[in-house]
Amino acid sequence: MEVPGFTVLVTDPGKGGREALRAVRAVTGLSLWRCKLLLDRAPVTVLEEAPLDRASGAARRLQDAGIPAAIRCTWCDRTVPRDGSLLDSGPCASRFWPIAHCQANCLASCDCEFCSDYGPIVLIL
Repeated sequence: MEVPGFTVLVTDPGKGGREALRAVRAVTGLSLWRCKLLLDRAPVTVLEEAPLDRASGAARRLQDAGIPAAIRCTWCDRTVPRDGSLLDSGPCASRFWPIAHCQANCLASCDCEFCSDYGPIVLIL
């Protein structure tokens, strides 16, 4: 079963400063100069097609450095709420699995064979 990718977006450059540049560098692997250019162009994508746990860790690192960041599902184009709550069960563009299997979704499980064998998939931020 294919897993959806998640994108981390910097929505605003924030306060800037050394800590912000270091956080962007840790997430992207770019040089400090390129990180500065990236922050100056906000809103901008800093991480693409990452698993949910990596995307949430990157967003948390950016937010801890004072940079407003958001996580967006690449399949359904919905943004994971910052308060840690799950997405509503609205439309998901996944061609590969039912809506209940989206890791960012609030549905706990469905009646498919995967859920009966392995249990529900839960988002942990």
